[in-house]
Amino acid sequence: MKRIIITGATGMIGVALVNYAVSKKIEVTCLVRKDSDRLRNLPDSEMVHVRYCGVEDYSNFYLDEQYDVFYHLAWDKTLADLRDDIDSQLLNIKYTLAAVRLAKRLGCKKFIGAGSQAEYGIATEPLGVATSVNPLSGYGIAKYTAGKLSRLLCEQVDINFNWVRILSVYGPFDGGHTLIMYTINELLTGRTPELTKCEQTWDYLHCDDSARALLAIGEKGKNGKIYSLGSGEPKKLSVYLEILRDIVAPGIELQFGTKEYYPHQPMFLCADISELINDTGFKPITNFEEGIRMTVEFVRAQR
Repeated sequence: MKRIIITGATGMIGVALVNYAVSKKIEVTCLVRKDSDRLRNLPDSEMVHVRYCGVEDYSNFYLDEQYDVFYHLAWDKTLADLRDDIDSQLLNIKYTLAAVRLAKRLGCKKFIGAGSQAEYGIATEPLGVATSVNPLSGYGIAKYTAGKLSRLLCEQVDINFNWVRILSVYGPFDGGHTLIMYTINELLTGRTPELTKCEQTWDYLHCDDSARALLAIGEKGKNGKIYSLGSGEPKKLSVYLEILRDIVAPGIELQFGTKEYYPHQPMFLCADISELINDTGFKPITNFEEGIRMTVEFVRAQR
């Protein structure tokens, strides 16, 4: 790959992908909203180009340049209280298909879409190709539908296709509403975070590893395949948070069970990354302790 284009480039995974691509001497064009307040997240590099284009603009957007791979990471209405907003999620399906057509106009050989663990619904086994799919939330249903339809459209317009069902990614530039960032910020201010019982078995992956995986899929992912993306090494959620607490504020006692689980709460999340490893050679290299230390350093610098 020499040139890639990314939607959702100013988000956590997008920024990590941009940075990693630049480190590999790959030229990157980022499609961002004109009113984005996260442009500062992108690196200042001659290899990075910003073009203003929101999700609603894909159908009428053109560039003279040609690209190798199109990464579609953008998705509207992702916060928990909006994930069952059916009309908004339906629009996301439309935007995904418009992104495929845009990829075709830009000469891309491959389209890679960001799916979600929410497509699986409630599972009790590692999430992989063989795992049954039963999304429960509007967000999960829309992601699943977008993946199926964009694959079909890619076949029709002769573009290679991969869909990546992402589990729980954390790291710098993550949203403040996520559990990891919320807990870090509460602990840094000396407060005890309000937590559920945190009995879930969870699978966290650092954003730098997610970027490495996405680039590997762009280079070596087999056409038509769906990949699950996580560390493949789950822990109890309470254990993750205790590790985090010991790094940030060892003196604060965590109080589990002060909040209720949210609707559609999965209790088991673990990615089966065997096919991803076999096809691309990708393996996570950042353990949770190291990843949290880097994330905490970032948060402290921002504060």
